[in-house]
Amino acid sequence: MSLGLGLLFFITAALYASVGFGGGSTYNALLVLHGTDYRILPAIALVCNILVVTGGVIRFHLTKQLSLRRLMPFLITSIPAAWLGGRLPVPETVFVGLLGAALLVSGLYLAFERAPPETAPPTGAPPPGLISYATGAAIGLLSGLVGIGGGIFLAPVLYFLGWGTPRQIAAASSLFILVNSVSGLAGQVTKLQDTDVLHLAMPYWPLLPLVVIGGQIGSWMASQKLQPRIVKRLTAVLLLYVAARLLFTLAGQLTP
Repeated sequence: MSLGLGLLFFITAALYASVGFGGGSTYNALLVLHGTDYRILPAIALVCNILVVTGGVIRFHLTKQLSLRRLMPFLITSIPAAWLGGRLPVPETVFVGLLGAALLVSGLYLAFERAPPETAPPTGAPPPGLISYATGAAIGLLSGLVGIGGGIFLAPVLYFLGWGTPRQIAAASSLFILVNSVSGLAGQVTKLQDTDVLHLAMPYWPLLPLVVIGGQIGSWMASQKLQPRIVKRLTAVLLLYVAARLLFTLAGQLTP
């Protein structure tokens, strides 16, 4: 593991934690570009996700922004779907393609997001159960397959549905990321044990304290009421750059 990779993980954790996300998609992409065996990427990224968002979930709980009851319809289907996604083996080109697409969508969302004012009340009724269950299952399955938490996809859905204020949606996304990361990691570890490649992830353990420190700094940045719009734009630039690098690499692999 190189010093440069560790620094990038630290920066990623700080940026994502400051806006309420975990950074799983970017950790994965950085490892792909680093030449890591793609089979162990999701497990590493999901552990990093868990370490980064746990602090945010605790902070949101203490400020009474979390509503487990309202989020439960999404979690009921996302948790088993994330485990199933983690268990499913996927070819490298499919994995990199899904990851590149996830990064691209995430970057565009952060670049152009226009959240309502924090004081604005929820604008819609609770979403129908079918929508909540289907959304949770779809995001959970993708999360387990690629090694992300899925909050970056849940947040725009909740904004569209008028589910809550920006802070409530950030809290919901953090909890969604945490539980899906734990479930997806369980599936990934089971799969890696079956294929006897789990030991390949051991040399990457120094990344874990770096993302913990970065996540704490990001949480501090959020608590200091820094301009979240600026942080989100910086995060979007990072995402779009990494997505372009990843998709360019994939195009080179697919070209005869």
